[in-house]
Formats: sequence, C-alpha cells, structure tokens
Amino acid sequence: MKKMNLSFALAALVLCFTQFAHADTQKNGYGAAGCGLGAVLLGDHTGIEQIFAATLNGISASQTFGITFGTLNCGAGGAAPTAQAYIDTNRAALATDMARGNGETLQGLTHLMGCKDHAKAGMILQKNYSQIFPTNTVNSASVERSIQNTLKGQCG
Repeated sequence: MKKMNLSFALAALVLCFTQFAHADTQKNGYGAAGCGLGAVLLGDHTGIEQIFAATLNGISASQTFGITFGTLNCGAGGAAPTAQAYIDTNRAALATDMARGNGETLQGLTHLMGCKDHAKAGMILQKNYSQIFPTNTVNSASVERSIQNTLKGQCG
C-alpha cells in the first residue's frame, strides 16, 4: 500500500510540474525551468523535459552563474541594462518626461547613468531637450551620447 501511495504521489507531482511547464513556456531560448545548463541542454521544450532542466539547473547551480555572467541562455546577466537599451524601450515616455523635467522613466534613466540627484538631472535634461531630441528620428545612440555629454559631471 505504501508503494502505491508513493507512486501516486510521484505521478501527481510529475503531472503538476508538466502542466506548470507547459503553461509557462517562453520564446526566449528556455522554458519554464528558466535559463541555465538545463536550458542549454534541453531547450524550451514543454512538458517533463522542464522538470529535468530545472533539476539540472538546481544540482549544478548553473542558473545563478548564468544570470550573474550572462551565459547559459540567461541574456545580459545581472548587469544593469544599458542606457541605450533603456532609451530604445522607453523612448516615447522618456521624451515626454524629459520635456517635463521629471517622471518615472526619466528617473529610471538617470539612475542607470549613475546620477544621485534625479531632480537636478531632470532639470538639466529639460533645459537641453532640443539638443538631445533634435528630431523625432534621432537614433538612440545619439540620444544616449547627448545625455551623457549634457550630464557629464553635473548630476551628482
């Protein structure tokens, strides 16, 4: 009887994990188990493979390593996102916040750029808005360079 209960519990556990893995599959090179050695070896397959991938990630501690160093399908790792990527992602909101001189998106960017006084940085960027965004089509690399040059030594 104990053997049957253990088998039933194991089967139920596998079924639960299989459903979880299937429901959470992502299109980023890894499945529900996340990045790590398991993702490299087993990919983003759904189902029971994700249980093995998660187990492999846990046993090898590869997920922590991958997140820290940006390897094993873990993307950019623990490093902060680049200012240029932030500008690309938040361009419209950033332009609006910069024109006002404050806002959550502007504060996020100034934080990424190492500014401690976000209010001061916001005022400086607001004054220089037309040089930072001279046209609607200016590329993010130019925007980043302009912001860095504008804030150089001024954002505390």
